[in-house]
Amino acid sequence: MKIRMLTSFAGADFSLSVNEETERFSEAEAVRMIEAGFAVPAERGKGERAVKVPAPEKRG
Repeated sequence: MKIRMLTSFAGADFSLSVNEETERFSEAEAVRMIEAGFAVPAERGKGERAVKVPAPEKRG
């Protein structure tokens, strides 16, 4: 399961930063990290993007 870290997390042979995505952990470990609030499931595919809509033109 791919997760995105919400906090920094390190172990004996790894170091993960905030917003880093990883598949390092087993399914059970990933679920525990999500439940503990350390991570969230990584988004699949392309996410939404905010697009600024130009203001309507005003003529007087």
